[in-house]
Amino acid sequence: MSRSIEDVLAPKPEGWPRIYAYSIDDEAHCGLLKIGQTIRDVKQRVAEQLKTAAIKNYTIELDESATRDDGSIFSDHEVRAALVKKGFENTDLEWMRCDVSDIRTVLTELRTGQKISGTHHQSFPMREEQAKAVDLTHAYFHSRWAEDMHAVPRFLWNAKMRFGKTFTTYQLAKKLGAKRVLVVTFKPAVEDAWQTDLESHIAFDGWQYLSKASGSDPTQIDGKNPVVYFGSFQDLLGRDSAGNIKSRNEWLHLVNWDLVVFDEYHFGAWRETAKELFEGEEEAVFKKEAKLEYATALNDVNQDLLVLSEKETDFLPITTKAYLYLSGTPFKALATGEFIEEQIFNWTYTDEQRAKAIFAADHPDELNPYGALPQMRLMTYQMPDELVSIASTGEFDEFDLNEFFAATGLGDFAHYKHKNDVQKWLDIIRGQYAPRAIESLKTGSKPPFPYSDVRLLPYLQHSLWFLPNVAACHAMANLLAEKQNSFWHEYEVVVAAGASAGIGLAAVPPVRTAIGSGFDTKTITLSCGKLTTGITVPQWSSILMLRNLQSPETYFQAAFRVQSPWSINNPNGNDPNEEEILKPACFVFDFAPTRALRQLSEYGMRLSPNEPNPENAVKELISFLPVLAYDGANMTQIDAGGILDIAMAGTSATLLARKWESALLVNVDNDTLRRIMDNPDALDAVERIE
Repeated sequence: MSRSIEDVLAPKPEGWPRIYAYSIDDEAHCGLLKIGQTIRDVKQRVAEQLKTAAIKNYTIELDESATRDDGSIFSDHEVRAALVKKGFENTDLEWMRCDVSDIRTVLTELRTGQKISGTHHQSFPMREEQAKAVDLTHAYFHSRWAEDMHAVPRFLWNAKMRFGKTFTTYQLAKKLGAKRVLVVTFKPAVEDAWQTDLESHIAFDGWQYLSKASGSDPTQIDGKNPVVYFGSFQDLLGRDSAGNIKSRNEWLHLVNWDLVVFDEYHFGAWRETAKELFEGEEEAVFKKEAKLEYATALNDVNQDLLVLSEKETDFLPITTKAYLYLSGTPFKALATGEFIEEQIFNWTYTDEQRAKAIFAADHPDELNPYGALPQMRLMTYQMPDELVSIASTGEFDEFDLNEFFAATGLGDFAHYKHKNDVQKWLDIIRGQYAPRAIESLKTGSKPPFPYSDVRLLPYLQHSLWFLPNVAACHAMANLLAEKQNSFWHEYEVVVAAGASAGIGLAAVPPVRTAIGSGFDTKTITLSCGKLTTGITVPQWSSILMLRNLQSPETYFQAAFRVQSPWSINNPNGNDPNEEEILKPACFVFDFAPTRALRQLSEYGMRLSPNEPNPENAVKELISFLPVLAYDGANMTQIDAGGILDIAMAGTSATLLARKWESALLVNVDNDTLRRIMDNPDALDAVERIE
């Protein structure tokens, strides 16, 4: 019997074997997971399974492939049997009393055929940039050892936060065959990441993690398996009053280390950064914060760390084969040539955002590993002359934020020196300042002030206001609470300043309590240094720069606090591989445009030290960090040339031309006209206006 063409060319059935697990939110199923398998869509399969019982309070916790690396398939029976072997209870049929991480550990074992200790369930590979960092470093180390077998090479990873430095460092150690790895940190609070990455990924199964906090005895290191010892600068490098190595650290010198890692090493910049970040705090608080942030008693030991020594043994007298430096802001080391080009791997904000865009274009239907990292936008605002006149400084009469927000007193008694003007500023940023409203009527457009534009308001639901000092923070809280400021009463104001706010991580809980889930609350956190480094508050989406900052390192260290990702995995409870990104962008609002754009231009040039043309360096940065500038009449996106013009001359041809064609031409004063006459580009731009 002949067959039809449709039968002959029958479509190939689509089936992808999956292992899934779901939970039911009720007392009877507390702590239990239902583990099953299907070749259909997991969401559809589970929905059908629970439909007959009219169960709706379920969450799909896991949806993963049921195939091994060699292409063979394993079943849900094998998964449950493996869990039972590990001691987990099979309470009824397909129900197990275990966690999702336990299932993932078993899945990894079934895929690889490898027995895993603990919960080493993560099996993700290195991203392209992580593999590149490992390969470059590995190749450089071996090239130096080929030249001189006794050489102790050094390598720098200039990588911004969320590069994955801990995981990648361990991958380097593994590729080097390192058995003894010493991690010396200048920020003790980062220990959790070092321990978690080592103990959760299959690549490091069998590795040992030791530290002072873990209570492990480093003198009894197991010689068979690789070991990582984590210690703070003070714990490991402290000396006694005579300058001798403290007895508790003598074991350190008995171990022949294969790799020593300096984490968060700012190459002498730590002291200046700490001073600028916390200079607004009370003296006693500043000292405590600096000690916590950059390791206890840092001022008392090893002063030679102010300049990176050619021989690390000058301040860490131990034996090692190689050194790896990790830093997000190593500008001093780069500028002074402490490392040559072949000793450096760079991963900057622009690299990250470029990778995000490329992945989205190449893999539109896949989960983007960079997708949750928001793009930063900088918005600058020229304040009215009446406000600038009371607080101006510098060559271009820049708005002096420290003077404008000058305050005295603490607590309920704190008040601003220029209280009436600060009140005007509060009205301006929510679009309610009368003179500005009249100007908007003249121009026919309303500029996007932070708390007035409906496009910006969602990003200001939770914000950080960075003020000059403790008194300014308390004064702002008092002013926001006054009767006339009813608009601001919708926001819970948290004062994270002064000794009463807590030192170090102790200042975090009040902020987290106020924010809660972040969906049905509104908060403003006032700080003059606290919470601007080493803290992740996902819900913060904006920062208002309300103080003078001189260095781009400090400026962007604070700004990047709001660039932390905020997303929900499995948002609908039926697809654990789905991610809902809640913060696609984040904002920096600055009210001293010239100073802000000078910081941006310096930062861009430092990110590209090998780029001879400053405009190209800045252009690269702002392609992923757009800049909008409000000049008192118009909000304009500024290009790289304009940013450099403003940074060096206080204005740009484009801004002057836009002001010239504005309905507010009467506001172009003699000073502005003089700048036009002195600026050939500005004159040329004005002449082209029809």
